[in-house]
Amino acid sequence: MDKSDFTLPPLEWIRAFEAAARLGSFTEAARETGLTQSAISQRIAHLERALGTMLFHRRARAISLTLEGEAWLPYVQTSLDGLRDSSEALFGIGRARLTISASQSVIALWLLPRLAGMRAAIDAPISVQTLVLGAHQSPPEGIVSIRYGTGDWPHRYKAQLFAEEIAPLVSPELISAGQDWMSLPRIAFSGPRPGWNEWTARFGVPTTPVARLRFDTFQPALDAARAGQGVVLASLPLSQTDIAAGNLVRVGDDILSHHASYWMIADRDAISQSQWDRLCALF
Repeated sequence: MDKSDFTLPPLEWIRAFEAAARLGSFTEAARETGLTQSAISQRIAHLERALGTMLFHRRARAISLTLEGEAWLPYVQTSLDGLRDSSEALFGIGRARLTISASQSVIALWLLPRLAGMRAAIDAPISVQTLVLGAHQSPPEGIVSIRYGTGDWPHRYKAQLFAEEIAPLVSPELISAGQDWMSLPRIAFSGPRPGWNEWTARFGVPTTPVARLRFDTFQPALDAARAGQGVVLASLPLSQTDIAAGNLVRVGDDILSHHASYWMIADRDAISQSQWDRLCALF
C-alpha cells in the first residue's frame, strides 16, 4: 500500500474494530453496536484490506488481536474518546436520564441533601436505586454507583466523595451528666469501615463495654445514637448534618482516618463527560 495515498477508513469500520477488540468477540461487538455478527465481521474485513494487514487472529470459537491490532488499539480508543468528549462538550450532548445506585445510608445521609443540586447540574431526571447488601461491587451497565473502597475500580469515571474520618458520637442528652463516654453503651453496625475493635486497638481504650446493640447498616445505628441509645463510631462526613444541628456531639479528641471511602463510579453508558464534570463540581 502506498502510504502517501492513504485514506482514513470509514468511522464505522474503526468502531467495529474497537468494540470487537475491547470485548474480545465479534458477537459481543454486534450486540453492543446493534449490528449483526456478520456485519461486524464484514466491516473488520474491509478495514483489514484498507490497512493492508490483519488485525485479528480468527479461531473456531475465539478471536485475538495480532501484534498490529494490539499496537493500534490504544490510538483508536484515544481518538474515539476525544471525538466523543468534544462532541459532548461542544454540543451539550448528555444522557436523558441518570440512574444512581447507593446504599440506603448514603442515599439518606449524603445523596438526598445534594439531589436538587445534582438535578439542576445535569439537567436530566434522576432515578435513585438502593444498593442490595451483598450485591456485586461492579456497577451494572447504565448506572452511576456509589461504592465504598479505595478507588481501584476499572471504570472510566471515578471520584472520591470525601476523605473518611471516624470518631465516636453521642446524643448531647446522654453525655450531659458528665459521665465518661467510654462507659456508655456502645452501638455497632456491619459494614466495610473500621469498628470498635479497630478503634480500641488504635487508641488503647478499654474494649468494654461490649456493644449489645448492633445494626446491619450505618443509618439506623446513627438514628439509635441520636435517640440516646449509646455511643456510635461514626463516619464524620456522613454525620455532618446531625453534628451541625446539635443532634449528636463528638466525644474525645481522637479521629481515625481510613484509607477507604465512598466513591462515585460509572462508565460511558451511564453518564456523559460534561454531565460527570458538572456533577463532580458539587462535592
